[in-house]
Amino acid sequence: MKFAYKFSNLLGAFYRHGNLCFSKDGNSVISPVGNRISVFDLKNNKSETLPVSTTKNISCLGISPDGNLAILIDEDGAAILVSLVTRAVLHHHHFHSPVHSVSFSPDGRKFVITKENVALMYHAPGRNREFNAFALDKSYYGPFDETTCIDWTDDSKCFAVGSKDMTTWIFGAERWANLIYYSLGGHKDIIVGCFFEKDSLDMYTVSQEGTLCVWESDTELEGLRKGPKYSERKKTEEEKKKREEEESNEDDDIEDIVGEDGETRGDVIKGSADTPKQVEGIKNVRYSQRSKHYFNKEGDFNKLTSAAFHKKTRILVTGFASGAFHLHELPEFDLIHSLSISDQRISTIALNPTGDWIGFGCSGLGQLLVWEWQSESYVFKQQGHFNNMNSLAYSPDGQYLVTGGDDGKVKVWNTNSGLCFVTFTEHSSSVTNVAFNSSGFVVVSASLDGTVRAFDLHRYRNFRTMTSPRPAQFSSLALDSSGELVCAGSQDSFEIFLWSMQTGRLLEVLSGHEGPVSNLCFSPVQSVLASVSWDKTVRLWDMLDSWQTKETLRLTSDGLAVTYRPDGQELAVASLDGEITFWNPQTGGQTGSIAGRHDLQMGRKETEKITAKQSAKGKSFTCLCYSADGESILAGGQSKFVCIYNIKEHVLMKKFEISCNLSLDAMEEFLDRRKMTEFGSLSLVDEGTGDGDGVALSLPGVKRGDMSSRRFKPEIRVSSLCFSPTGRSWAAASTEGLLIYSLDTSLVFDPYDLDMDVTPASIRQQMKKKEWASAILLSFRLNEMPLIREVLEAVPYNQITVVCSSLPDVYVDKLLNFVASTLEKCNHLQFYLSWAQCLLTLHGQKLKNRSGAVLPTVQQLLKSIQRHSDDLSKLCDWNIYNIRYAAALSKQRGMKRTAAESLSDEEDEEEEEVAMDSGGSKLNSWIEKPKPLSASSILSRLSLRQEKG
Repeated sequence: MKFAYKFSNLLGAFYRHGNLCFSKDGNSVISPVGNRISVFDLKNNKSETLPVSTTKNISCLGISPDGNLAILIDEDGAAILVSLVTRAVLHHHHFHSPVHSVSFSPDGRKFVITKENVALMYHAPGRNREFNAFALDKSYYGPFDETTCIDWTDDSKCFAVGSKDMTTWIFGAERWANLIYYSLGGHKDIIVGCFFEKDSLDMYTVSQEGTLCVWESDTELEGLRKGPKYSERKKTEEEKKKREEEESNEDDDIEDIVGEDGETRGDVIKGSADTPKQVEGIKNVRYSQRSKHYFNKEGDFNKLTSAAFHKKTRILVTGFASGAFHLHELPEFDLIHSLSISDQRISTIALNPTGDWIGFGCSGLGQLLVWEWQSESYVFKQQGHFNNMNSLAYSPDGQYLVTGGDDGKVKVWNTNSGLCFVTFTEHSSSVTNVAFNSSGFVVVSASLDGTVRAFDLHRYRNFRTMTSPRPAQFSSLALDSSGELVCAGSQDSFEIFLWSMQTGRLLEVLSGHEGPVSNLCFSPVQSVLASVSWDKTVRLWDMLDSWQTKETLRLTSDGLAVTYRPDGQELAVASLDGEITFWNPQTGGQTGSIAGRHDLQMGRKETEKITAKQSAKGKSFTCLCYSADGESILAGGQSKFVCIYNIKEHVLMKKFEISCNLSLDAMEEFLDRRKMTEFGSLSLVDEGTGDGDGVALSLPGVKRGDMSSRRFKPEIRVSSLCFSPTGRSWAAASTEGLLIYSLDTSLVFDPYDLDMDVTPASIRQQMKKKEWASAILLSFRLNEMPLIREVLEAVPYNQITVVCSSLPDVYVDKLLNFVASTLEKCNHLQFYLSWAQCLLTLHGQKLKNRSGAVLPTVQQLLKSIQRHSDDLSKLCDWNIYNIRYAAALSKQRGMKRTAAESLSDEEDEEEEEVAMDSGGSKLNSWIEKPKPLSASSILSRLSLRQEKG
């Protein structure tokens, strides 16, 4: 259970490649992130990455109409069927060639995939268990080039397929007598999107050069007629063959696909340039071009790259290579909006079921945006590091994560929602290291631009910038436990610079290393700084004694990483020879070492000439992190594996595979002989521009693109590791993004001191007798979380103190741990806070004596309390502002009403004066019929009388 960490979330990556999809209710957007998919809940502002993955990057995905199933297809055509309810893989299938698009029919019974120049229709998996969930129904041939897009009619009778040959083909999903296939032209470039109108066969087609064609059909959907059955059709064909032998080759529109085993695999419908022969008595479906429209273009490079259409509202959204997008209302082609989100090409567009929200994906920046076009506001706007992620750090309470990347940005993430809530862009070069101060409200970052910057998380600003006298590139960073001292190591001058956080002044320059300073770490209990360098030494600097070198530890190879144990009594160092050595910082003696080179298990790169076994000899761990209890250490480097070692026994406890994505380099251990040709490896061949916005021809005056290599496979590696202060999770900054692994306690059964008498029935019997302490002890011995929660919540509120005082010490730790984990997700705040208060008050001294073991639990409790405190304070502020607004509004309305009533009173007085002047008859008539007075006017008149009286 201690090392049962499971993948829980992926941060820092929101979109890579493929198409976006909205959920059935429209509140979530599903985005492919490498070889995984992430679900972003737009209502609750949360993200979740599913624990399923393909072998390579996902190229397209399709969601069933009921929102329960998803088909994920990677670059090679390998597909997996995933349940979005249980988050489990249901079926594997391989299409044996790259798939361009996939789409379910609106009734959910069929789905179509397009690959090469073929459209394949399959029976969608249903509720019945089947050996083969993907059963081929029909194959549709017609386009002469690769297919690009699919769209269905609302009743699932027909579907359309766009192609790179500039044509759009319409096929019948069933045997229609008057529509077998139909080809539409009219474009001069690749078809980007084809869309049916709602409950109609009318179509819109959009091509890459920025042309929209509106097609009108002469037949309604109800006008489609069923074609003859296969047996009848076969008899008719035989009769025609007998009658007209010379025309037998022309009527070969429909035939069967027969596999090598002789079994019928499905039907094939072949299209040709000729119009399908008309069935007697039935008129074929025909199309005519109603109109043609052109989008505004800013040059040849601004091609239309993606399109989406909402059938109910008739809104067409088109995205361009320049980052601009247009909203048009069809069929009139009225422009609603024309905006730009970035300078990168828009890769995909999706609309939610109601048509209010538009999702955009930009693969160049890894950007995912959801825009509400009616209010012209962003619902969701997230972007990860579009270069490597170099470093990460947890906040002291474990609520936040900060990361720094090669793009010069510092991002702060919320671990509960998985989203970035602030980005600092002040650095002008790569950020090499980041750290939180002890309070958790200041982030400090070091960069190759020669600055160390401090950012305030209250006001979200850069309030301190620290520099060196001579320009230096800072490769490492450390803060002391008080947060007063900031130090950074240089990789070019071999010096360590020390600043004051309060004033920003440079206090000292520590010299002594003879190579680049690779890592720094402050002792958590003493004012001692440990620095490791490429000169094969670790130096301990005393911050209290004139910043002199306290101790120098000699290594066998170049030092790469150094870290202190949480109690400050041990030092771990990773060196270039793949070893992790442990030192006693007080005595300066080595206490042990771990040879980890064989555990890295590095794969070979595609461009390497040597084997993976030889390549692994030159690899080493580049980042280390102690666990919260200090009993184990986490190590990672230039490998797809992260290792956890037991420090006392010096043995490997577990290896975590960060990724299984073969689209990354250095993943495969052996050379793929299928890629070898007489000219060398196919992986070294440049395949051209691909889907990017590069230049097709090197013409003079081009504004964008280059003529360099278009292929780039990032190498898998782990650049930074960090354990959460709560000990419940750890994070790894890798090529895939920011991966979070956490303990999944709900799936682990770990009984404690169990015997025959400990059963759920006996526990509930104790609850009936109101023996609360005994019931709690028995439930913890059985260790079933729902049962423990049931027992705790049954304890009366006034009995909590009595029960806590009678618990043994062993069960105090267990109960505190349970309260801390339950409080994070439970709504009974006051109840569980009372438990935590009683446990800490009554057993505080005993817990303090074993603080090392209890510290992760207390930090988790602090994290939960802090999160609830933030949520409640925001809610209270919102309610206060609402109440103030309502009070001000009612006061304003009351003032208006008073003014109106006083105006009416003045009119009454004027009428009274007129009546007195005109004579007694009018006065008497006015007195006989008095007008009703309001309450405010009565009070005002009474006050006037009192003043006069």
